[in-house]
Amino acid sequence: MAARTKRKETFRLKRLCNIEDQIRGEGFEIIAGVDEAGRGPLAGPLVAAACILPEGYKLRRIDDSKKLTSELRYTLYQDLILHPEIHFGVGVVEAAEIDSLNIHNATLEAMRRAIFRLSKTPQFLLVDGCHVPDCEIPSESIVDGDQKAQVIAAASILAKVTRDHIMIGYHDLYPEYGFHDHKGYGTKQHQDAIDAHGPTPIHRMSFGKFVNRGEKDD
Repeated sequence: MAARTKRKETFRLKRLCNIEDQIRGEGFEIIAGVDEAGRGPLAGPLVAAACILPEGYKLRRIDDSKKLTSELRYTLYQDLILHPEIHFGVGVVEAAEIDSLNIHNATLEAMRRAIFRLSKTPQFLLVDGCHVPDCEIPSESIVDGDQKAQVIAAASILAKVTRDHIMIGYHDLYPEYGFHDHKGYGTKQHQDAIDAHGPTPIHRMSFGKFVNRGEKDD
């Protein structure tokens, strides 16, 4: 059974690397995966990550960060950030800037910041979603890319864990909101805390909960 499981995982990882292998076959050796975390929450920043993996590298159990337990996600995060040949950058757009830019433009801006913070310049970008940031690097967008390309899955883990750490830090500032638990998403616990205490400086005032707040209070 163990051998069968190992073969299955080997096949899955090989499939996850197919897109990167195709891009390398076109002459692009340095490929960065790009993904974000935090488009939907009512509070906190949007975080993007860009990640370059060495050719031939395969990380067991890597997957779309949303499919992983928090414990496994953190283990894989440590594997990624401590590997001497893995390059990564993180871009953060805070709530007030999200309100100013709108969530679509904030996502692209966070991705740009992550790419520019890479210590190695990529030759090609694989970006999760339907849109790519404007940074004059050849790129391809892939819907559900964090489930189809290892390098995007790696970026998704880096972005998610980084954002979770930020939100846990905000829990220390605003303990009544439970940010360590829901990470800013619109859970009942969070909605009740907003109703009881009002918004904080890290809440996104352009999001529906707050845009419609005045109408509900009339």
